[in-house]
Amino acid sequence: MEEIRGKHAVIRFDGKKCIHARHCVLTRPDVFVPNVAGEWIYPDRATPDELMLLAHNCPSGAIVVERLDGGAQESEPRVNTTAVRENGPLAFHGKLVIEGAQDAEATRATLCRCGQSKNKPYCDGSHVAAAFAATGEPATRESEALAARDGEVRITPRLHGPLKVLGNMEVTCGTGRTIFRATELYLCRCGASANKPYCDGSHVRVGWKSE
Repeated sequence: MEEIRGKHAVIRFDGKKCIHARHCVLTRPDVFVPNVAGEWIYPDRATPDELMLLAHNCPSGAIVVERLDGGAQESEPRVNTTAVRENGPLAFHGKLVIEGAQDAEATRATLCRCGQSKNKPYCDGSHVAAAFAATGEPATRESEALAARDGEVRITPRLHGPLKVLGNMEVTCGTGRTIFRATELYLCRCGASANKPYCDGSHVRVGWKSE
């Protein structure tokens, strides 16, 4: 974990969680300077509001900003979502509690669904080397509107099995369409399900091990 303290904000960067979405270096290459040796993060080159926006656009939670100017810190969203990324991880946004994980409480996290990550339950980019193929545009399933759309979401990576998700959750495709709503979900993380992103028990058939 890198911690860079500026005059008005602190940036914390966790490289183990980074999935290289590159929103930071493309949006503010003066703050997150790419392809340099040594120091590469400069919080004082942007306002606290701008830094908060950069953090919010980091899907993995690798970037966290703490304001020192008395302004509002990052808050949980009004709608909890799980975005299915094309050939990649599941991107969660909500008041998250990830059981058994380091930094278990978060608002943003990208969790592995290819089964190959060396940093489970987080994605570490292994889906690229593994040539993992899974659509980011699954079919819409019939579901009823949730009574509430926010609140705590508890994610339990089950041993040698799926992600158990408890809490109000809207599953979205890569382009933002809501494909399912539920308060309890079992999402594939072995990469073998024929019903991705949902678990269909294939982890048992293929003998997948989460450790």
